[in-house]
Amino acid sequence: MDVFDKCSQVHPAKALVDAGFDAFYRVMQSAPDAEVMAEGRRLVMLGSNNYLGLASDPRVKQAALAAVHAYGTGTTGSRLLNGTLELHRDVERRLARFLRKDDAIFYTSGYLANCGVIAGLAHRGDVVILDRHAHASIVDGARLSYADVKRFRHNDARDLDRVLASCGDAAKLVVVDGVYSMEGDLAPLPRIVEACRRHGARLVVDDAHGLGVLGREGRGTAEHFGLEDEVDVIEYLRCTHTNRAFHFAASPPAAAVAAVREALAILQEQPALRTRLWSVTRRVHRELGRMGFDTLGTQTPIVPIRVGSMELTFEFWRSLSEDGIFVNVALPPAVQVGGCLIRMTFTAAHTDAHVEHVLASLERIGRRLGVIPGAPPMAREQVVPLRASA
Repeated sequence: MDVFDKCSQVHPAKALVDAGFDAFYRVMQSAPDAEVMAEGRRLVMLGSNNYLGLASDPRVKQAALAAVHAYGTGTTGSRLLNGTLELHRDVERRLARFLRKDDAIFYTSGYLANCGVIAGLAHRGDVVILDRHAHASIVDGARLSYADVKRFRHNDARDLDRVLASCGDAAKLVVVDGVYSMEGDLAPLPRIVEACRRHGARLVVDDAHGLGVLGREGRGTAEHFGLEDEVDVIEYLRCTHTNRAFHFAASPPAAAVAAVREALAILQEQPALRTRLWSVTRRVHRELGRMGFDTLGTQTPIVPIRVGSMELTFEFWRSLSEDGIFVNVALPPAVQVGGCLIRMTFTAAHTDAHVEHVLASLERIGRRLGVIPGAPPMAREQVVPLRASA
């Protein structure tokens, strides 16, 4: 056997990509605003996580530029040794105050945060229990911990209770997403907290898609459910050598940290941004429901549309792209086989005109392709025309 043998086993979507349905690694020529330039065309951006529209806010950009002038373009080391700037500690203190915690740790990326937190807290002999839809970074963090890993059915607190009961006296760490990034649904935190407390388990919530979006003041999923004191945070992570993703990664550059600090200030000073985000989100939920789309019961600005086959999903994606709309395609293993999605994210920066254009396009294309009632489904040979990408 050769370790390279597996390289010939390509994803089934490759044939569609080669046929012109190139939905991945699209090249941007502009900042991540409500509209973007992608591969020479202007598109309404529904593929980003820029929920409050702050990624290109002039105040955020100016804060990043000022940090570059003051601190340079990189930190040249890890936080543990020479890479801690006063800027890092300041944003950690501000985040802690905002989240009503004693302290916070700022990782270089969300992926590293999950790897560092889970592997830092759980060790060999412990048990990490994950939702079956947990993000890949949560799964990888659990693997890095060398703990036993168990799964429970998605958002099923009764099944979580069953799994916890099977762990005996082992130390237990439950890890869930607050908002699930593919389908936009919320973890049932009240029932999960109850199960954890019943079995003496600790709980970690990855709130990458909830912070700034959910809760009366934008503090995320725990605030949304009134459970901010029930999610565990531990100082131990700053000093333990097992938190390798924090100690052995280059610390975040000053520009990124300053941008986060400014965005956090705007989030707190301008609740109207969150109000606008939810106004757009509720309108989209209402209208797509009226049209007959299956949006999987999303409760957030992440709006999936269940399409089904890869072929039909790619045709839907390309038709939207040709109509000036940038969306993402979600394929197995990110979703179940036969459950391919068009994944959209709406933001506070989208105007009423953007929303009207998107809704009109979705309805027209959805009916033409048979994704919603109103027209017969396209034949398979119509769905996959082998023509060059427009």
